[in-house]
Amino acid sequence: MALRRSRNHGRSGAESALVIVGLANPGSEYAGSRHNVGGDAVRMVCERRSATLKLESRQRCLSATITTSQGLVTLAVPTTFMNESGAAIPPLLKRTSLVELSHLVIAHDELDLEPGRLQLRVGGGLAGHNGLRSVAQVVGTNDFARLRIGIGRPARKEQVTDYVLHPLVGKSQKSHLEHVAAAADALELLLDGDFAEAQRQVNG
Repeated sequence: MALRRSRNHGRSGAESALVIVGLANPGSEYAGSRHNVGGDAVRMVCERRSATLKLESRQRCLSATITTSQGLVTLAVPTTFMNESGAAIPPLLKRTSLVELSHLVIAHDELDLEPGRLQLRVGGGLAGHNGLRSVAQVVGTNDFARLRIGIGRPARKEQVTDYVLHPLVGKSQKSHLEHVAAAADALELLLDGDFAEAQRQVNG
């Protein structure tokens, strides 16, 4: 597949080989919710790599840059609400000098995958995910990479909002933390390895 280049923003910072963004809503009321699983996975990777997410001047995300065998990798969590996630991307791409949008990886919750199932891919539909839609609108294409983190669906459609936004407790919380850890494992495969090999391991 031909790779799409970032069309929006001149370079300004040291070039990152990969930019990984975990989608989440800000605020304590959403902490530990299913909708925040992407952001939580990125935070866990930072903890494992002893990297501190910091708010950069005029940025709309928390970010950390680490050194890996393939060069610099930037990890980020937007500080915007989910449906405005794309607002964090242009300044992030400019600061990291990312050129190929296939090297932008968005980690996000996925209703259409069973809880805990992971899928790593480039491109595809948006599946009604407001965070993905916001990112796609800003970069002008769907051809960025995603780590889809399955959360499953509730019994009824009208339960979706509460299902994704409410913090979890008990057994549900324990399972959720296990899914966060598995997603962090998948992201770590990308840090030091080949995308195709990571994709084979995650999807296989």
